[in-house]
Amino acid sequence: MKKITISIGLVAAILSAKAQDTTCTYFKGKRVIEFDYQTSDILYEAKHENRFYDIEIKYGDVLCLDLSDKKDKVRKVITTFFDGATRTDILDSRDDVYYSPRGAVKVSVGKSRNIILGN
Repeated sequence: MKKITISIGLVAAILSAKAQDTTCTYFKGKRVIEFDYQTSDILYEAKHENRFYDIEIKYGDVLCLDLSDKKDKVRKVITTFFDGATRTDILDSRDDVYYSPRGAVKVSVGKSRNIILGN
Protein backbone atom coordinates (compact mmCIF):
# COMPACT_ATOMS: atom_id res chain seq x y z
CA MET A 1 0.00 0.00 0.00
CA LYS A 2 2.88 2.39 0.80
CA LYS A 3 4.40 1.78 -2.65
CA ILE A 4 1.13 2.68 -4.37
CA THR A 5 0.77 5.87 -2.33
CA ILE A 6 4.37 6.89 -3.02
CA SER A 7 3.99 6.10 -6.74
CA ILE A 8 0.84 8.22 -7.02
CA GLY A 9 2.57 11.08 -5.20
CA LEU A 10 5.58 10.92 -7.52
CA VAL A 11 3.42 10.83 -10.64
CA ALA A 12 1.42 13.86 -9.40
CA ALA A 13 4.64 15.76 -8.66
CA ILE A 14 6.09 15.02 -12.10
CA LEU A 15 2.88 16.00 -13.90
CA SER A 16 2.58 19.27 -12.03
CA ALA A 17 6.24 20.12 -12.71
CA LYS A 18 5.80 19.55 -16.47
CA ALA A 19 2.42 21.30 -16.73
CA GLN A 20 2.24 24.13 -19.21
CA ASP A 21 0.52 27.36 -18.37
CA THR A 22 -1.77 29.27 -20.68
CA THR A 23 -1.87 33.05 -20.51
CA CYS A 24 -4.32 35.15 -22.48
CA THR A 25 -3.93 38.57 -24.01
CA TYR A 26 -7.09 40.32 -25.19
CA PHE A 27 -6.90 43.12 -27.77
CA LYS A 28 -9.91 45.37 -28.40
CA GLY A 29 -8.93 48.44 -30.40
CA LYS A 30 -6.21 50.21 -28.39
CA ARG A 31 -7.11 48.38 -25.16
CA VAL A 32 -4.90 45.44 -24.10
CA ILE A 33 -5.73 43.12 -21.18
CA GLU A 34 -3.47 40.28 -20.05
CA PHE A 35 -5.07 37.70 -17.78
CA ASP A 36 -4.52 34.24 -16.33
CA TYR A 37 -6.50 31.65 -18.31
CA GLN A 38 -7.33 29.41 -15.32
CA THR A 39 -8.25 32.04 -12.74
CA SER A 40 -9.40 34.84 -15.08
CA ASP A 41 -7.42 37.30 -12.91
CA ILE A 42 -6.40 40.45 -14.80
CA LEU A 43 -2.61 40.65 -14.67
CA TYR A 44 -2.10 43.80 -16.71
CA GLU A 45 -4.19 46.37 -18.55
CA ALA A 46 -2.82 49.04 -20.88
CA LYS A 47 -3.31 51.09 -24.01
CA HIS A 48 -1.66 49.85 -27.20
CA GLU A 49 0.15 53.05 -28.16
CA ASN A 50 3.40 51.81 -29.73
CA ARG A 51 3.80 50.25 -33.15
CA PHE A 52 4.03 46.76 -31.62
CA TYR A 53 2.93 45.33 -28.28
CA ASP A 54 5.44 42.70 -27.09
CA ILE A 55 4.36 39.68 -25.05
CA GLU A 56 7.04 37.54 -23.42
CA ILE A 57 6.22 33.82 -23.08
CA LYS A 58 8.03 31.40 -20.80
CA TYR A 59 9.49 28.50 -22.77
CA GLY A 60 6.91 25.71 -22.89
CA ASP A 61 3.92 27.95 -22.13
CA VAL A 62 1.09 28.78 -24.52
CA LEU A 63 -0.28 32.22 -25.34
CA CYS A 64 -3.96 32.60 -26.17
CA LEU A 65 -4.26 35.72 -28.33
CA ASP A 66 -7.81 37.11 -28.52
CA LEU A 67 -8.18 39.77 -31.22
CA SER A 68 -11.57 41.52 -30.96
CA ASP A 69 -11.61 44.63 -33.12
CA LYS A 70 -15.07 46.03 -33.96
CA LYS A 71 -14.52 46.16 -37.73
CA ASP A 72 -12.90 43.73 -40.14
CA LYS A 73 -9.23 44.58 -39.74
CA VAL A 74 -5.89 42.78 -39.67
CA ARG A 75 -2.91 42.81 -37.33
CA LYS A 76 0.71 41.97 -38.10
CA VAL A 77 2.00 39.39 -35.59
CA ILE A 78 5.69 38.52 -35.31
CA THR A 79 6.53 35.33 -33.41
CA THR A 80 10.08 34.84 -32.10
CA PHE A 81 11.21 31.31 -31.24
CA PHE A 82 13.74 30.11 -28.65
CA ASP A 83 16.44 29.65 -31.32
CA GLY A 84 16.06 33.24 -32.59
CA ALA A 85 14.02 32.38 -35.69
CA THR A 86 11.02 34.59 -36.44
CA ARG A 87 7.72 34.14 -38.25
CA THR A 88 5.50 36.97 -39.51
CA ASP A 89 1.74 36.50 -39.94
CA ILE A 90 -1.08 38.83 -40.94
CA LEU A 91 -4.08 37.78 -38.82
CA ASP A 92 -7.74 38.70 -39.02
CA SER A 93 -8.60 40.67 -35.91
CA ARG A 94 -12.36 40.61 -35.65
CA ASP A 95 -13.45 38.10 -33.01
CA ASP A 96 -10.65 35.62 -33.69
CA VAL A 97 -8.59 33.60 -31.20
CA TYR A 98 -5.08 32.33 -31.95
CA TYR A 99 -2.63 30.20 -29.95
CA SER A 100 1.14 30.50 -30.01
CA PRO A 101 3.07 27.65 -31.67
CA ARG A 102 5.49 25.44 -29.77
CA GLY A 103 8.83 27.00 -28.96
CA ALA A 104 7.60 30.60 -29.08
CA VAL A 105 9.18 32.90 -26.49
CA LYS A 106 7.95 36.29 -27.72
CA VAL A 107 4.95 37.51 -29.70
CA SER A 108 4.78 41.08 -31.04
CA VAL A 109 1.31 42.28 -32.04
CA GLY A 110 0.96 45.30 -34.30
CA LYS A 111 -1.80 47.92 -34.34
CA SER A 112 -4.99 47.06 -36.17
CA ARG A 113 -5.02 48.08 -39.82
CA ASN A 114 -7.71 48.19 -42.49
CA ILE A 115 -7.84 45.25 -44.86
CA ILE A 116 -6.26 45.94 -48.23
CA LEU A 117 -7.85 43.81 -50.92
CA GLY A 118 -5.53 42.58 -53.63
CA ASN A 119 -6.26 41.40 -57.16
